[in-house]
Amino acid sequence: MGQYIAVDLGAESGRIIVGRLSGNKLKLEEAYRFANGPVNAGGNLYWDALRVLNEIKIGLRKTVSQSRGEWDSIGVDSWGVDFALLDCNDQLLGNPFSHRDRRTDGMMEAIFAKVPRAEIYRLSGGIGFMPINTLYQIYSMVVNRSPQLTAARTFLMMADLINFWITGIKTCEYTNATTTQFYNTPSNDWSNKLLESLGLPTDIFPEVIKPGTVIADLSSEISSDIGLSQEKSITVVAPATHDTASAAAAVPARDSRIAWISSGTWSLLGGIHNEALVNDQALAHNFSSFGGPRGKCMPWTNIMGLWLVQECRRIWERSGDKFSYEQLVALATDAEPFLSHVDPDDAVFLAPS
Repeated sequence: MGQYIAVDLGAESGRIIVGRLSGNKLKLEEAYRFANGPVNAGGNLYWDALRVLNEIKIGLRKTVSQSRGEWDSIGVDSWGVDFALLDCNDQLLGNPFSHRDRRTDGMMEAIFAKVPRAEIYRLSGGIGFMPINTLYQIYSMVVNRSPQLTAARTFLMMADLINFWITGIKTCEYTNATTTQFYNTPSNDWSNKLLESLGLPTDIFPEVIKPGTVIADLSSEISSDIGLSQEKSITVVAPATHDTASAAAAVPARDSRIAWISSGTWSLLGGIHNEALVNDQALAHNFSSFGGPRGKCMPWTNIMGLWLVQECRRIWERSGDKFSYEQLVALATDAEPFLSHVDPDDAVFLAPS
């Protein structure tokens, strides 16, 4: 029987899942869950990456202590677009920003003044336009002359950052790299032409690895922290580290003639294709051909998901009214329908509160 650990990091919560494979049956069990969310500090929204790492170690320690037998591997996935920067000593250059931070306001228009929209779409391999994209986040650092960008020597997506901290190896995994809007899926490389045209460095981006690549064993430090004996370790394998790509890969379909929806803080609606869709029709509908496992592309569109409910629930809880999701569903079912019309895609809903 194979035993596997999945570390699934979402924008609202993180969890440790144990998978046990026996014959052709996979049994999944949630071993640990912790809350996550952006932290407002000094007028900006950040991720508390060190707390996330600590929660992962707590969850792994609990998982290892309560299970028997050898572990075949561990894999980490996360949400897309957000990133961290490391300096020349591999130290974190500040807390990673949340994609809902207002620093991207006006950045799309500023970039379009330099590079036409259609050209960006082509150079990015067919990635759609959203103000949360990594491209607009990192360009805001150029506009604001961020010293972090000047000092940066390594760029890592969130799952890549965790993989670095638990193995010591710096890589960027393909499916998450495609969410930046400056990785070209047809050429399978960073879009240096786009980066250079915007005054962005091109030497901070690590080698891009494919889903299924073995990264390394857990470092001795992490192994010790989670209670593994010296003679044991766990191999870290990169899954499709973009959580939506992993979710879509799990759709039980025998061929590519399917549509799927993955619901979380965002809801993503898409399909599976052999190559990126980079054409006028895809551009007109703002579809994104994100990278998927097994060399596939996954064209999809973002829809505002559970974010509005999550934020209402958080604000109500802060005021002393704590509701479970089951209670909210029941209340919504009993409420009079169509009292108002809400456009969930209005820009006012992008940031918290």
